[in-house]
Amino acid sequence: MAVVGSLLFGFYGVAAVVLMGMFGTDVFPLVIVGSVAFVGVQYKLGKWMALRSVGAEDLPEDRHPEIHRRVESLARDMRIDKPRLMIASMGVPNAFAVGRKGAGTVVVSQELLRTLNPDEVEGVLAHELAHIRNRDVVMMVLGQGVASIVAIVAQWAVLLTGDNDLADLFLAIVVGQLTQMLVMVFVFAISRYREYVADADAAREIGSGEPLASALEKISHSAGRQEDAGVDDQVNALCIFGDGGGLANLLATHPPVEKRIERLRS
Repeated sequence: MAVVGSLLFGFYGVAAVVLMGMFGTDVFPLVIVGSVAFVGVQYKLGKWMALRSVGAEDLPEDRHPEIHRRVESLARDMRIDKPRLMIASMGVPNAFAVGRKGAGTVVVSQELLRTLNPDEVEGVLAHELAHIRNRDVVMMVLGQGVASIVAIVAQWAVLLTGDNDLADLFLAIVVGQLTQMLVMVFVFAISRYREYVADADAAREIGSGEPLASALEKISHSAGRQEDAGVDDQVNALCIFGDGGGLANLLATHPPVEKRIERLRS
């Protein structure tokens, strides 16, 4: 985690040096303020867009008192504020968390509540609360922000050192995309690691890894219907279960579910 995080911020440091090389050291305070503002806006918009994209609504306590009770108990044990609970139709059993310790939100899908038994649901909820307590969502947004900033700087570096013709514009777009993907490889590595940590924390909080392992088995069996799910790629990265990409392990936001289940049961 420390090595990958250092490499990630190393990219940001290189971007800052490039900017100062192009515009002088006077831009350093502007780089810092602009970066913080950029990530802050991305965090706020990201949370709003994630909830909106799945059509999340508040989970009524009068209809789901047991879920609210379990979340309140877990939150108290984890020493965090009880998060806002929401429900959405995602097409598959899934759940995700957004926000931070004092203002977290957990979204569960209707399909999840229909598929899992109460203990398995508690395992999933404990996993999501662990993400909130560990500030994993903030870490992911920060990583994505660094990737975006580095990509923008790379694009401007190409434009300002070229002839400002159509070829330079095309090259800047390609360089920006490749640079962002390179940085995101490290962000994905952090994401996979944090999933293992959240699994372990959830198992410790509920006293066993079996409920979450069983839940992951049932959820993974529904992965074949992922194309029918109402979850976009960015929200999918926040979910308890997500598939990888074309380069499964390198570009996956989640570790292989088989390894997660094995760790939970060992």
